[in-house]
Amino acid sequence: MPDAQASPSHVLLRDDATRWATAPPERTVLAVIHNVTSATRLLDLLAPFEGDSRVQVLFTCTGSSAFDAGIREFVAARQLPYVPWEEAKRQKFDLAVSSSRGGELQAIDAPLIGAPHGAGYNKYLPRTPDTGHRTPDTGHRTPEAFGLDAEWLTHDGELIPSAVVLSHDEQRERLRRGCPQAVPASVVAGDPCMDTLRAGLPFREEYRAALGLLPGQKLLVLTSTWGRHSLLGADFGLVRRALAELPHDEYRVLAAVHPNVWYGHGGWQVRTWLAPCLRAGLLLPAPESDVWKAALPAADAFIGDHGSLTLYAAALGIPGLLGAFGHDVVAAGSPMELLGAALPRVDAHEPLERQLRRAVTARAGDERLARIGDLVTSRPMRAAALLRRLYYARLGLDEPADPAVPRPVSLPLPLPTERRSPGTPPVLVDHRAPAAGGGALSLRRYPAAVQGARAGHLTDPHVVATEGEPDARWAHSADVLLARPPAPGETHRAAAARLLQQYPGCSLVAFAEGEAGCTTYARSGQRTTAAWEAPHSPVYTAAVAASALFVAANTSNLSAATLVVDVADGIPPARLTVRQQ
Repeated sequence: MPDAQASPSHVLLRDDATRWATAPPERTVLAVIHNVTSATRLLDLLAPFEGDSRVQVLFTCTGSSAFDAGIREFVAARQLPYVPWEEAKRQKFDLAVSSSRGGELQAIDAPLIGAPHGAGYNKYLPRTPDTGHRTPDTGHRTPEAFGLDAEWLTHDGELIPSAVVLSHDEQRERLRRGCPQAVPASVVAGDPCMDTLRAGLPFREEYRAALGLLPGQKLLVLTSTWGRHSLLGADFGLVRRALAELPHDEYRVLAAVHPNVWYGHGGWQVRTWLAPCLRAGLLLPAPESDVWKAALPAADAFIGDHGSLTLYAAALGIPGLLGAFGHDVVAAGSPMELLGAALPRVDAHEPLERQLRRAVTARAGDERLARIGDLVTSRPMRAAALLRRLYYARLGLDEPADPAVPRPVSLPLPLPTERRSPGTPPVLVDHRAPAAGGGALSLRRYPAAVQGARAGHLTDPHVVATEGEPDARWAHSADVLLARPPAPGETHRAAAARLLQQYPGCSLVAFAEGEAGCTTYARSGQRTTAAWEAPHSPVYTAAVAASALFVAANTSNLSAATLVVDVADGIPPARLTVRQQ
């Protein structure tokens, strides 16, 4: 191994760097990582350097975060040119950019630009461990938010950053109270992340398709920061409740979980805790990805806490609820504190879908939420240009000729699917038969395995399970059994008779046929075929057809040769042609 003390680990820091570099830079910038959360924000802050080969960016990590797992993988996956922290402290750079205040930032030999790593400055965070007081002693002065207080901005009485980036003018007054000497160094430059989200709004449908939503489906985004007062920390079961209570064909649920949760407990552990939810269809993006930036413009509603994603969602105008809120860690007078007072809390005793519908109705005319959203940035859609102006002034370079504009996040790649049982998960199906004069048969399907003891949102459901279902609760209580293809030499009728004998509680055995149609066998021996008429949404599957036939067989006014079936608000009903044989 080369001697790191004698020779820098990165070629561009060598004395003879010009001999080895393909594009010798005119300026070198140090990007300072604290943890994966700050690293993702840091990439937003560095976007103004795109396209300029005069500037070389090198990355380092202070090693000061309790959540230091995942950084090596983050750096490797993005091929970030990395310098060890001890070496970075020995080198001189033309500029440094940090999205956190942690670590020995005063040791960096470069003008330092400090920016927030979330939606502004909204939380308290003392440098010293909790000793029974929310904040450390500050001479009886009320502390300001993390990033706006002298505790984080100074070292031995000297200001650490040469520029303090603010996203809104209101933050300057809070900075004045928390660290007066930093006010002359403050620069209101807006919020690049908020600009990216707004730039993505015109591409809502593209994001929804990339996330796997079908036309007409709704997307609920659950946002959880970290800690005991976060959405997951306060009520881990809320994820399960959302999947249990919202109609499966109408809603998709995505959980945007803070990287500190993943790296604090381990990705395997988080996925294991959420395994029943993943089997029920939960979308769970990787913690280091920017999928959440596509999910928010694509969302129809959110349930959040005191994390930045909640504030971003509200600022985008998305209707929402609070599943938790950490009042003790939210800075007084911050936009987050105002949001905590404005958003309704999830009610444990009222059906969740009803609460979401009410939030949608209320959001349209809520000027208070609109004003809070405006506090995220006072320079909307200008952060890229203002940050570039700041950087290049410090670097002593002319800005590139091309304008610096906010760009929407790239379409997410298909989300990784979790390994699951080869059978279709069991569902509970509620139905509402049409009136005697006609109309659609209403079916609402809910994942059975996540229901728990609460099922007040269901009236008189029937159970649909797949042959081979490992959970005996559903296999032996199934009203409709989705059968596998018959064994070699076995007829469909013989296979159905075998299953009806094996499962005495089952009324109907269904075999998938053709394009999402099915053939069913009843205990009476009645054979029925059903096929969906084109065009129809992909949500109308063989399982839905089997449920419709089950309800028809038990409802006197559903004996027509064609059934009109409705499975979700927002998705057109489909026509099911029925033939009895």
